[in-house]
This record gives sequence, structure tokens and C-alpha cells, in this order.
Amino acid sequence: MTLKIAIVTGGASGIGLACAERLAADGMRVVIADMNENAGAAHAKRLAGDFVLADLTQRKGCRHLVDETLRKHGTVHVLVNNAGYQHVAPIEEFPEDQWERMIALMLTAPFLLTRYCWPAMQKQKWGRVVNIASIHALVASPFKVAYIAAKHGLVGLTRTAALEGGESGITANAICPAYVRTPLVDNQIADQAKANRMSPEEVIGKIMLAPAAVKRLIEPAEVAGFVSYLCSDAAGTITGSALTMDLGWTAR
Repeated sequence: MTLKIAIVTGGASGIGLACAERLAADGMRVVIADMNENAGAAHAKRLAGDFVLADLTQRKGCRHLVDETLRKHGTVHVLVNNAGYQHVAPIEEFPEDQWERMIALMLTAPFLLTRYCWPAMQKQKWGRVVNIASIHALVASPFKVAYIAAKHGLVGLTRTAALEGGESGITANAICPAYVRTPLVDNQIADQAKANRMSPEEVIGKIMLAPAAVKRLIEPAEVAGFVSYLCSDAAGTITGSALTMDLGWTAR
């Protein structure tokens, strides 16, 4: 059996770390990319994988990540585009530099990384691109203009990659979860609690989970399990999809 090589961006914590752990457990060699060198390198060592320090807001950082993976392993089979963050502000106050940085990290970087991995995937006639989008790739909320614009664009990138990759055995899918229990969401809960003078529990129940049928946060391992399936041979017919893990949010 050929050892599969998987790149996971933002793999030092949260959903990215859960994906790295699951793909390693599936028998893949995982390359973790992150700006947190200490945590990323430690997790890569624990998982018998590799760590690449890469600023994915820059084209040269994206190129460096793929070049290092190809230099060491000769190919790449799986790309999980997960790296991202949030900045919350109304449109008239949203900092222009934050817009540019968020679009670079969450839309341009997935395009560049897909582009750079594409020749290796085409050559071996097998590839999996999994983009960690968000329920906000399908619906909007106020004060998150850059995040929502990037995630909506990511679904378009996913669908186009699926159409172009089909004949080469490459699938591309986007996973669209509702709120996942991660450090990023923990920070949002704290900010919302302060702004709305609520307890963290009230923020989760009255704001974050208000549209949901299932009243709980999603665990990172649950997203990782979905990623694992999409990266398997069993999911070879699933491509070009924006797949919800939204606790019933969009059923309304």
C-alpha cells in the first residue's frame, strides 16, 4: 500500500490538529503547516509527521510549504485547507488590512496550495482536496464581512476544482460546520459575553445555537472524522459538494 502524504494547514490547534491526528491514525504521513512553530513542531513529532513554518498569507509561504513537502516525500495526496481566523466589525469600520489578510489566508492560499499540489495529484491519478469552510460559506451574519466573503469564495473554488479534477481522480469538497469547540470559538464566546453582558453559557445557547436544531457545539474530532471519510477511496464519487455539519441550522 502506498503511503499517502497529507498537508494540513492550521494544524497546530483546533480543527486542523484534530484532522492531523485523524489522518495520521488512518496511516497517512501528515505535514502540519502553521505559524505556531513550537506547537506545530511538537504535534508533528508526536504524530511521526513533519512541520513546515509557513506564512500562508504570502505566495512564497504557500510555495514553500508545497515545495518542502515534495522535496521530502516526492508527492502529495491530500490537501486540507483549514487555516483561518475571525475579525468582527461592521463594514464601515472593518479595517482594510484585515480584509486583505483574511482573503489572502482563507481564499487565495487555498487556491495557491491547490494549484501547487495539482500536478502531483494529476500525475498519480489520485488526490483529495478538502476545504474547511463554514456554515458561513452558505449563509451570512452581520459584522463578519471578510470571513463570510472568503468562505463563500472557497465554495466556488471547491466546485471549480472538482470539475477540473474529475478526469484525474481528484476530488474537491468543502465541509461547512456550524460552531466548533475550538480556541477561535472560545475567544468569540468571551467577546460576545462581554459585548452583550451575558454569561458564556448564555452566549452559546441564545446566540450561537439559536438557529440550530441540535443544541451543542461540534467537537473538532467530528469534523476530522468527516475529513477522513472524504479522503478515503469510499468517497471517490463525492466531489464539488458543500457538505453541511450545521446542527440543522440550514433546515429552516
